Amino acid sequence: MKRIVVFASGSGSNAENIIKFFNHTKTAKVTMVLCNNEQAKVFDRCKKLDTKCLHFNRADFSKKEKVLDILKKQADFVILAGFLWKIPEKIISAFPNKIINIHPALLPKYGGKGMYGMHVHKAVAENKEPETGITIHYVNENYDEGGIIFQAKTTLTEQDTPETIAEKIHILEQRYFPKVIEEIIITTNE
Repeated sequence: MKRIVVFASGSGSNAENIIKFFNHTKTAKVTMVLCNNEQAKVFDRCKKLDTKCLHFNRADFSKKEKVLDILKKQADFVILAGFLWKIPEKIISAFPNKIINIHPALLPKYGGKGMYGMHVHKAVAENKEPETGITIHYVNENYDEGGIIFQAKTTLTEQDTPETIAEKIHILEQRYFPKVIEEIIITTNE
């Protein structure tokens, strides 16, 4: 059974969905969640799910070896679920093609630094896009530029607002993210 460490920065709905999904498989288990935001709701979700959730700061992540050491002991795969910091090169090197992110748009559109959450949905609405979706991709040294693994689309109408777009994206994230992670883990082990 493979080990997953999830990185989160906010409410943790995707982290919770991944934890619950892998609690019912023999493929992998979430060993812990790492969070860079002490106020994040993901801590409450993890407590209810009896999953360890640790806070870390930027120095632990980028300058010191603390986060990397935890990953080496706890992870075969690293999943970013609403995590907003750029992953340091030393972590990318330690987990080649084993760090996976979900982005709330159809990359390469609406990607890059500062393009997350409602920022993405507002841009999509302002540009009157006929569709949007999610992109699950590998993480490299640049924001949202790693190899695309999977995309799912949803149709938009002129009446869609950033809030309704967010709801549509959340449905896609919940439906597909854990299943795609499982497929990657299975095919990586073959």
